[in-house]
Amino acid sequence: MQKKWWKESVVYQIYPRSFMDSNGDGIGDLKGITSKLDYLKQLGVDVIWLSPVYKSPNDDNGYDISDYQNIMDDFGTMADWDELLAGLHARGMKLMMDLVVNHSSDEHHWFVESRKSKDNPYRDYYIWRKGKDGQEPNNWTSVFSGSAWEYDKETDEYFLHLFSKKQPDLNWENENLRKEIYDMMTWWLDKGIDGFRMDVINLISKAEGLPSVPGGKRYEWGGDYFMNGPKVHDYIQEMNREVLSKYDIITVGETPGASTEDAKQYANEEGTELNMIFTFEHMDLDSGPGGKWDVKPWKLTDLKEVMTKWQKELEDKGWNSLYLNNHDQPRMVSRLGDDQEYRVISAKMLATFLHFLQGTPYIYQGEEIGMTNVQFQSIEEYNDIEIHNMYREKVIDGGEDHEKIMEAIYIKGRDNARTPMQWDATEHGGFTTGTPWLKVNPNYKEINVNNALADENSIFYFYQKLIKLRKENDIIVYGSYDLILDDDEKIYAYTRTLGEEKLIVLCNFSNEEVGFELPDSLSFTTNRKLIGNYSTNELLSPLKPYEARAYLIK
Repeated sequence: MQKKWWKESVVYQIYPRSFMDSNGDGIGDLKGITSKLDYLKQLGVDVIWLSPVYKSPNDDNGYDISDYQNIMDDFGTMADWDELLAGLHARGMKLMMDLVVNHSSDEHHWFVESRKSKDNPYRDYYIWRKGKDGQEPNNWTSVFSGSAWEYDKETDEYFLHLFSKKQPDLNWENENLRKEIYDMMTWWLDKGIDGFRMDVINLISKAEGLPSVPGGKRYEWGGDYFMNGPKVHDYIQEMNREVLSKYDIITVGETPGASTEDAKQYANEEGTELNMIFTFEHMDLDSGPGGKWDVKPWKLTDLKEVMTKWQKELEDKGWNSLYLNNHDQPRMVSRLGDDQEYRVISAKMLATFLHFLQGTPYIYQGEEIGMTNVQFQSIEEYNDIEIHNMYREKVIDGGEDHEKIMEAIYIKGRDNARTPMQWDATEHGGFTTGTPWLKVNPNYKEINVNNALADENSIFYFYQKLIKLRKENDIIVYGSYDLILDDDEKIYAYTRTLGEEKLIVLCNFSNEEVGFELPDSLSFTTNRKLIGNYSTNELLSPLKPYEARAYLIK
């Protein structure tokens, strides 16, 4: 396995709208981020992943881009962006930008031109089709509910949008489009950025002929026809040849529906495509047959099975990205831990579990202080387009129970992750002097950065120590992973091995004290505790509720 700086890094994701507002308009901005760089440096992270800050009408909070080489007015100016980049580099940190090229905004000049006429030079930059029998060209449904097609009366055709109707899909079959995208990426890299996180990059190749999903229903999930499509590896290899391979950068692809076999191609050790991908299998463990909003209890043995599969199957063949929450997922301490009595302890346990796995860890803003899910009383208090579309489809149009759907939103809604960062106990958590674009979680007086920095036993300092341990111990980065106590429904335990070195990680995912016996094959004479969220030192003593411990053993 090759040693690489991005394998040894820890990434911190910033959702700019919610991080820090510098001018009192209620919206986080670039100057706000720059004002907090010393905080990020103190935490010890290496790379900042910035969710989109490009020009956008904000239909999907910046993931609908109208100008790839300009900054959204809400966030500031290109001069502000330059200052942020310089500030990061001066502190030894790197910047990874979000690349959203499966779709653009319908306000991008390419699309404005594309919809004017069928013979416009930009027409083929997007996916246009005639309707069939008075209906859409096929029966695919959008990720955000409803049809994936929008009728445009100007040319009497439909355009494809796998997300919002204001996010038309780009046509990667068009060579001119691909060249424009590569030129844009090169422009950003030449400005000095250090890599790209690529939004739904495995959707850029659609099945030939755009066939309907069999079964005859008007709207069906067509993922098999646009996830990991026939030419996706050709396109990403071309992108690598034309752009990525010319720079020493970090690249991660968001790839819903990708298997470990897919990942071995996307994130291959030879470096012909990307460094790593985001997988979603572990994020779907609490989804029932009805999908994301059909919430079911998750099982620890299922989590073990998924994580172990990705750890073992990518070993020496690819590289894992490690995450338990982000801007699209609920808060991990609410979802996988206990955000009440054991909030601090379980947040530290989850961090230990994640950071000792093989791969590059991703911290989502607020995770390092144990921010939790939120429960707004009214659907109007939510902002997310996905939540509103789903609520309208299920409750207003479908007549489902309001309380039941609100409960699903409390557990799985994306706005759980998007409430403003909680800096201190002043109004709105110190995020803004104005009215925040999304309400702050009411628990900000207890859970905030100021309190965390004042408490030597806080989650923040625990993360700081995890990051430091990773930099001091190659085994945490490069060691091979093996699961132990496979069938235990309360303890997740595993070893890491590098040459003669071995470490063991023990995590209790329950609120009970649990004893355990290690397998006979795992023998050792000495052990040294690296970290733990209780004061326990004895390796074989029972694990307290949500306890985590890691030891080097010989």
